[in-house]
Amino acid sequence: MSQDSWNSALYEQNHAFVWQYGESLLELLAPQAGERILDLGCGTGQLTEKIAQSGAFVQGIDSSLSMISTAKANYPHISFAAADARDFQVEVPLDAVFSNAVLHWVKQPDAAIDCVEKALRPGGRFVAEFGGKGNVGAIARALLSVLSEIGLKEPESLNPWYFPSIGEYALLLEKQGFDVGYAVLFDRPTLLEGGSAGMVNWIEMFAGGFLSGWSDDVRSRAILAVEECLRPTLYRDGNWIADYRRIRVVAVKNY
Repeated sequence: MSQDSWNSALYEQNHAFVWQYGESLLELLAPQAGERILDLGCGTGQLTEKIAQSGAFVQGIDSSLSMISTAKANYPHISFAAADARDFQVEVPLDAVFSNAVLHWVKQPDAAIDCVEKALRPGGRFVAEFGGKGNVGAIARALLSVLSEIGLKEPESLNPWYFPSIGEYALLLEKQGFDVGYAVLFDRPTLLEGGSAGMVNWIEMFAGGFLSGWSDDVRSRAILAVEECLRPTLYRDGNWIADYRRIRVVAVKNY
């Protein structure tokens, strides 16, 4: 998404599950006091702060100016800056790069991996979780179907996401000098906050790229149609569930 696409207030209010699920990823990172760590795609900074609590020297970057502004307000003692995952640099080689729920927005994965590799010291680790193959498959299929029905040609061209398989992503890492020690793809059905409005909130926040350029009326009708497609399978007891599938990887930069 472009740097001005995110509403950080709505993100914090309705989508806290994004960083809350990422807390368990910190166990794989295992930050140590004195380490230099980058939180790549830090959002509003909650996980960056948890890394800092270990005693590590942590900095956070995100392409969204809104997210960075909120992160700075939330945690003024931590260094945050606006930067793109495909084109960032660090002044001192890092012990680790951490990334939660970000890399599925980066449709040029080679560029991001190259930046991570250059940022790490030899033996430094890359710990990441993001959407994997099949992530939000039902939601994406419903969106594409509805957009086709209302006359949009080639709606797939508006797809903002990159959801690789384990084999695909591990190969990219190995090609750029990483040893992949851990990689897993798993289903994680995710309860959306907001009750009956959960799917509308999710689409507006995370799938807006599919609906860009349409009038408010057409957007509303499209989202309602998507809801009706998904209601039999993803709406339960007054709440919406997103059909998430996640990849987790731990890779070490070769010496």
